[in-house]
Amino acid sequence: MSYYTRKEIDELHTDIATLAKGITGGGSDEERVISTIEHCLHNGYERRRIAEKLEKFLDAKQSSKLTDKLQDKLDEYRRKGKKRNGGAETGADVPKKSRFDMKEKSSDVKTTPELTPLVAASMAAASINAATVAAPAVSTTGLNSTQIKLMMVNAQREIEERKRALNNLKAKDPILASVPQIGLPVALATQALAKKTVPEDSEKAKKIAELQAQIRAKLSNLIQPPQVQDRPKPLILDEDGRTIDKSGRTINIPTLTPTLKANIRAKKREVFNKSQVQSERHTQQEESLKFFDDRIAQKPTLRTKRSLRFHEPGKFQQLAERMRMKAQLEKLQNEISQIARKTGISSATKLALIAPKQDTPDDVPAMEWWDSVILAQDMNTMDEVGKISIRHSAITNLIEHPTQMKPPNEPLKPVYLPVFLTKKERKKLRRQNRREAWKEEQEKIRLGLVGPPEPKLRISNLMRVLGTEAVQDPTKIEAHVREQMAKRQKAHEDANNARKLTAEQKSEKKIRKIKEDTSCGVNVSVYRIRDLQDNASKKFKVETNAKQLHMTGTVVLFRDCCVVVVEGGPKQQKKYRRLMQHRIKWEEDMVKGPDGQDIPNTCVLVWEGTSQRRHFGEIKFKVFPMEKMAREFFQKHQVEHYWDLAYSGAVLEASADN
Repeated sequence: MSYYTRKEIDELHTDIATLAKGITGGGSDEERVISTIEHCLHNGYERRRIAEKLEKFLDAKQSSKLTDKLQDKLDEYRRKGKKRNGGAETGADVPKKSRFDMKEKSSDVKTTPELTPLVAASMAAASINAATVAAPAVSTTGLNSTQIKLMMVNAQREIEERKRALNNLKAKDPILASVPQIGLPVALATQALAKKTVPEDSEKAKKIAELQAQIRAKLSNLIQPPQVQDRPKPLILDEDGRTIDKSGRTINIPTLTPTLKANIRAKKREVFNKSQVQSERHTQQEESLKFFDDRIAQKPTLRTKRSLRFHEPGKFQQLAERMRMKAQLEKLQNEISQIARKTGISSATKLALIAPKQDTPDDVPAMEWWDSVILAQDMNTMDEVGKISIRHSAITNLIEHPTQMKPPNEPLKPVYLPVFLTKKERKKLRRQNRREAWKEEQEKIRLGLVGPPEPKLRISNLMRVLGTEAVQDPTKIEAHVREQMAKRQKAHEDANNARKLTAEQKSEKKIRKIKEDTSCGVNVSVYRIRDLQDNASKKFKVETNAKQLHMTGTVVLFRDCCVVVVEGGPKQQKKYRRLMQHRIKWEEDMVKGPDGQDIPNTCVLVWEGTSQRRHFGEIKFKVFPMEKMAREFFQKHQVEHYWDLAYSGAVLEASADN
């Protein structure tokens, strides 16, 4: 397969994209297949090589099919190109022009003005005549051999350029094919050479004769048909990256050996890496062959045929009937709800749907457990009179008192109220403690266990304590006093740092002050908010403050009834109650009422009390589209009465607004 230029590949791009889309089905590999085909055409790959490249993205069958279609498209493109060129280049394939020739050709065409074909042909012939006549005319004026050669080269270049422009005009207009463009320049050139003046010396005459022969030979070559040039052979590489010919034999290409030490080391490193890769590849092949059993025949994958599945008759008719019935039912429900809202029946109906919590079982036993003690056998056993048989020996005049148990909400240890002293009492107690510590220290000094402390020197009492010593060397004494003062200051700061709490101790102390002991009972508060779903700032405050106060609970978001349940100690509840009822301005937000009008948002404390234990974990938001799902959530945590109380209040509030 021959090489293709970028211009030709751009012309073939639409056909290549159509073929790739038909094979891949417009998948993600379409662009990669197109780029691979264009790369192979630009590098002159053969059909087999292109199929191997495409097998990276397609299977073998699809790649061979795509390659066949591509070959047909390329043959068709070549035939069209030959038809466009016409009779100028019929028969053998014309060699591809290089990019530099194309650039020169395009530049010549751009600079040529818009003329008719006949006028352009005549101008080209005239330019060739001028070039051929000018060459010998200049040579008559006593030139050396180098200048003559240079002149001939320039004349030949101009002749070639004019000839190329004339061929382009001939290809555009078939009328010029019958006009003889070559004979006229040749005749004019020979006439000009014949009319030239005879040189004085014989050497110049010989040179002029040589020039005439060269010009005749060049002009005769122009008349001959162009010879087909051999194209460069395509570069074929095998799997290991070695260069091979068409028969598959390796071709040894001479490589330049490096001379620098750094390049030699890099070459050795590259050879070593290649040998390592080859050894790893051989070991992998040996391992794969080690566990391969050629006796087991692999069955090819068979694609099962899909059978036609028909819908049952009347299926879509049933679906249509269901949709119609559903639409009619929704319409009827809307009409009933509107009538009920006007009459006030809807609120009563919603309240009736709220099921009360059943703590006691429905079935009542025929005989209680305390009656079984005095019965003879059971309730069916009768005595002589016809009454239930009773053991009279079990009945005495003694009264059985049950064992007294401690209430669950009372602490195990007695709690004593702390005693707070007055300011005068605190001073007196501090004075006594300090005096006791001073006496103990004096006793140790008296017994010799501890040395006497140094006098507490300051700059103010320096002269009074030391006296004559301060007068003898005041600078030394002042330095000693300042050193003692710095030592006392450092001891004071070290004592403060020793008593200072660490960062972990500070956080633990803060949490300990916020948290409260809820082992004897948990305070619970239930709040009802009209709308909390579309208010992000309020939701953030509700959640963040509950987490900062280390409270548990939940937030249930439902249409026209959002419930917030928080569990904690009394101090925590007090702070959170202030947040919900005073700090957050609920009235600023306007929400949609039951009839669609804008009403201010509200937050109501539904209930607060104590519970034996916590029913929720860390506070989280829950969104429920139906009232039944919200009640089931609370029922799962055994506090469905929270929802019943809050939702009934929301229903009554909505009926009152209407």
